[in-house]
Amino acid sequence: MVLAWAFDGDWDDSQPIKSNTFEMEWPPGSGQHRCFPEIDRAAFFTVPQARPRLKAAQHPFLDRLQALLDKRKIPG
Repeated sequence: MVLAWAFDGDWDDSQPIKSNTFEMEWPPGSGQHRCFPEIDRAAFFTVPQARPRLKAAQHPFLDRLQALLDKRKIPG
């Protein structure tokens, strides 16, 4: 699953992304439970950089974002 979102501002790449965790039985059938992060990785991209990284079905998100940026005259 790929989730995409945008925010107005700059991201400090020196700050790690912190994820919530979930617990599940692992290995399956073992009776042991382990915690895993909900997010395995995250990154920030400009609109042109993001397009090839997303599925074609997600491109309308970028189109709507670029339209908003164009209204505000903010480069993607």
